[in-house]
Amino acid sequence: MEANLRWVALTAVAPVAWGTNYYVTHEFLPPDSPLYGAALRALPAGLVLLGMCRQGPRGAWWWRSAVLGLLNVSVFFVLVYAASQLLPTSIASTVMAVSPLAMMLIAWTLVSERPGIAHLAGAAIGLGGVCLMLLTGTGGVSTPGVLASAAAMLVSAFGHILTKRWNDTGTDVLASTAWQLTAGGLFLLPVAAAVEGPPPTLSAPALLAFGYVTLVATALAFVAWFTGLRHLPAGTVGLVGLLNPVTGVLLGTAVAGDVLTVQQVCGLALVLVGVVLGRPTPAGRRGGSRTPLQPAPDKRPGARPPGCGPAHTTAAPARCPGTRRAG
Repeated sequence: MEANLRWVALTAVAPVAWGTNYYVTHEFLPPDSPLYGAALRALPAGLVLLGMCRQGPRGAWWWRSAVLGLLNVSVFFVLVYAASQLLPTSIASTVMAVSPLAMMLIAWTLVSERPGIAHLAGAAIGLGGVCLMLLTGTGGVSTPGVLASAAAMLVSAFGHILTKRWNDTGTDVLASTAWQLTAGGLFLLPVAAAVEGPPPTLSAPALLAFGYVTLVATALAFVAWFTGLRHLPAGTVGLVGLLNPVTGVLLGTAVAGDVLTVQQVCGLALVLVGVVLGRPTPAGRRGGSRTPLQPAPDKRPGARPPGCGPAHTTAAPARCPGTRRAG
């Protein structure tokens, strides 16, 4: 159980970092360059991880890296960047909290992980908390921003479960993360140049913000997230992801000046309850069955140990202690 909790703690690094990413993007990065913003977030992070693992894709991982890079990086980063610019920090992060339910349903199909009752209850309670935080009545919410955030949630849920399925073959998590970040960044660069023209001029605060987004909210966060997906059920990982909106709302309140209402406080409490319900069970990382108990040995005089019945002693009498050879 302690080992599982350590994996949960490592996985939690990702949603907390992603929750801070909304604020950093909204406040410090250029609002009219989502393609360059996504490319400058992904490609440097992928190159840093490649320098650490020093191995390239082989065999099927060439096309797998391209598919995962397109889903988890290219499309996802652009949608998140747009949502971060169109929505307040708290709203942008809470829409993503619907992902646990999406991840459970996709994992049931792709990796045969049937969600447990506690996971489903946690997802439902967490979703209720999200609704409380969204329906605040504190002002108009950008419909394109909500749609961008919801699309990012669906794309990432599918891409993450696909990563879990392919990483279960034994591929190094650090390497596979580096490959898809690099591939996603390379996909974005020519599209950004064609659509947005020359790269934007970045101020010193924007450069520092990109450094944080690249190293912490991307390289570190994705390695932690995909490591959690390898060692924990998708339902547990998805519910840990609810820490994303918690971080976004608290950061938006503490730094960005967002108003935290009583309704939002109740929503945050429900989200935390959902995370607790998704904690892994002591039976194992996939909630498997426990090892069956072995029958206690019979200590009566002349009794045979388990497995030394007549059929066993006839085939291999020498293996049964206390059994003498005939003759």
